[in-house]
Amino acid sequence: MEYQPKSIVKKVAKGSIAEEAGIEAGDLIYKINGEFIHDILEYKFLTSDDELEIEIIKPNGDIEIVSVYNQDYEDLGIEFENPLIDKARSCCNKCIFCFIDQLPKGMRKTLYFKDDDSRLSFLQGNYVTLTNMSEEDINRIIRIRLSPINISVHATNPSLRVQMLGNKKAGNILEIMKRFAEAQIIMNCQIVLCPGINDGDELDKTIRELSELYPYVNSVSVVPVGLTNFREKLYKLIPFDREKADAVVRQVENWQEIFLEQYDSRIVYLADEFYLKAHRPIPPYEYYEDFPQIENGVGLIASMKHEFEQGIQELSSHLKKPAFTEPRCISIATGTAAYPFICSLVNELEQIIDGLEVRVYAIRNMFFGENVTVSGLVTGSDIIRQIKTEKLGSELLIPLSMLRSGSDVFLDDVSVSEMEKILNVKVITVENNGYDFINKIVGQKILALGGI
Repeated sequence: MEYQPKSIVKKVAKGSIAEEAGIEAGDLIYKINGEFIHDILEYKFLTSDDELEIEIIKPNGDIEIVSVYNQDYEDLGIEFENPLIDKARSCCNKCIFCFIDQLPKGMRKTLYFKDDDSRLSFLQGNYVTLTNMSEEDINRIIRIRLSPINISVHATNPSLRVQMLGNKKAGNILEIMKRFAEAQIIMNCQIVLCPGINDGDELDKTIRELSELYPYVNSVSVVPVGLTNFREKLYKLIPFDREKADAVVRQVENWQEIFLEQYDSRIVYLADEFYLKAHRPIPPYEYYEDFPQIENGVGLIASMKHEFEQGIQELSSHLKKPAFTEPRCISIATGTAAYPFICSLVNELEQIIDGLEVRVYAIRNMFFGENVTVSGLVTGSDIIRQIKTEKLGSELLIPLSMLRSGSDVFLDDVSVSEMEKILNVKVITVENNGYDFINKIVGQKILALGGI
């Protein structure tokens, strides 16, 4: 059966190449240079030529062929009804550490969807396991040079990876990655570390084998397994304590020294949580090189501290004393892991700005369980319950990461407006950026956002 494209045009940008070519909303882009369009990435690949022959099926069934000359390789200006064109691929694994399996019942259905789609890895930075890919899928990635791609590895030991992912197809990860490396596809890898499962000697094996694919394995992040209170009938796992976290830090530091000498790059990095759990200082800004995995919680604190320190140096030239006509009193809600760090920044600001008072509240995660300490998983109901009787001042600052992407809703469906009404305070979101942190605390946009 011939493949049926789903590339229906939703909108055409005014003044774009597509509009000039007569392409309209409702048109079906059937073929480009004689080839079908399986998804948005293949569309981008096929439209990267300077000469295009686009076969279109109009809503009334008429077929038109338009020729496009695009010597400057501009975007054609087409927005599709389905941004991926194809259906997003769901996960076919049963990972022993899956966080979605640990969610409580009754949350929005979209939160229970497990994506495992290489296209979302490229477009949005999602991590994929590669277990749901056919030989044709792998060849397409190589053909269109889908790079970079973020891969959830967890273990390179075939039998161990099969066990951890609960998928008999999971054991050939290194074979696929070697093919990607031969095609010069850049890969960023993730290891979710579970005590007693893939740590110790198995972690050494995984790091060593991944490093052998450098520079195409550009980076490896090691993150601690996240465990909620909702693990009934799930694989028995234990969280990292201070001693176990410290052992992982020492183990990874040994590899980093080897790689710095051999490759002039550390390659492997630890999530900030490991240092916090081990009661160790966060490494300096330079340690993270070009911050290849900051979106995965690796180097967030170092980056923010660096930006904060730069912002402090600039602050004196922007603020006139007294800083405020009347005292400014505000509050900050954060996770328990980041609480000491946020307090240290606040203390420094209070010392140099007259009339500033900031109260910082460490919100214990009762919704998912107190083993979950990161700010991004703090819920609105926990914030309300724990600080509703406190004197919050004129504003309550929260990390933007507490809200679902592109929305003003927490993971438990509490909205920012509901929180404002209950707490009787204006809620302000703060990006993970030292400049924005200073601006929001001061209440003035006095520093331009910098950072990575």
